[in-house]
Amino acid sequence: MLDAGPEKPETVVELFDLLLDIYQSAAHHHYRSDWIYRGMTDASWQIESSLARIGAHAEKVERPLLRNFRRYAGPGVGVDGHCFWSDLAVAQHHGLPTRLVDWTNSPLVALHFALGSRPDASTDAAIHMCSLRTINLLPSSLRSLLKEESAYVFTSELLDGIVSLEDFDALRREDDFILVLEPPALDARITNQYAMLTALPSATESVSSFLGRHPKYASEIIIPGELKWEARDKLDQMNITERMLFPGLDGLSSWLRRYYSAGPGPDLGSVTLAETSMWDGASGQRRT
Repeated sequence: MLDAGPEKPETVVELFDLLLDIYQSAAHHHYRSDWIYRGMTDASWQIESSLARIGAHAEKVERPLLRNFRRYAGPGVGVDGHCFWSDLAVAQHHGLPTRLVDWTNSPLVALHFALGSRPDASTDAAIHMCSLRTINLLPSSLRSLLKEESAYVFTSELLDGIVSLEDFDALRREDDFILVLEPPALDARITNQYAMLTALPSATESVSSFLGRHPKYASEIIIPGELKWEARDKLDQMNITERMLFPGLDGLSSWLRRYYSAGPGPDLGSVTLAETSMWDGASGQRRT
């Protein structure tokens, strides 16, 4: 928890143990996490939205950004101008600065984003965790919507009654809360990344600031820089790669670039990766 300080594993095995430390529910007996996860390549960074990062004028341009995105999007791209939350999610997905922040239900997908494509061993990374139990902080009107649907996260359809940013921000007069939203399955990237979104009733407040006020709903794992490459290679072995998370030629190329590049050890010179692995005649190795 944030009030107890972040966890910092000393080995990759310990890192994976922390990520998969998911308890069995007494209600349904499944091992399912009640956290969402966000991986960041630099542990010193705050969890803030792309909108907040554009500068001090962010609050003034939030509405014009979304209005013109909806205006110029064109037909057949998933923007219909009728569902505010769906359009906001589509805008976030395509890189428009919004107040939404990307998360995932998968701790291993979060680890992928924390490590990046070419891990930088000089910098620690971080995986931030936000509890879905933040539903207890929601205004009563929003809690009722979830209870009626036996849900614990929102969809754009559930939020049809909130038709503007002004409506959403007005709810802050009642409670200090964060909203967790499952985006529409626009494409395979969203589905494969097990994507989730959060929104605060503020254009520019950081999620780090919110979680700092509610530390029991937060946790953090610091990934030491010296563990990054080992974790990256082992995550690749589990098939958590750009090829899977970014379906298409761009993701495939990104994964292949790393696969056929030398790792963080001494320069291999003219020796190919194949010559240093399967063709040396040595037997396979396992850690004892």
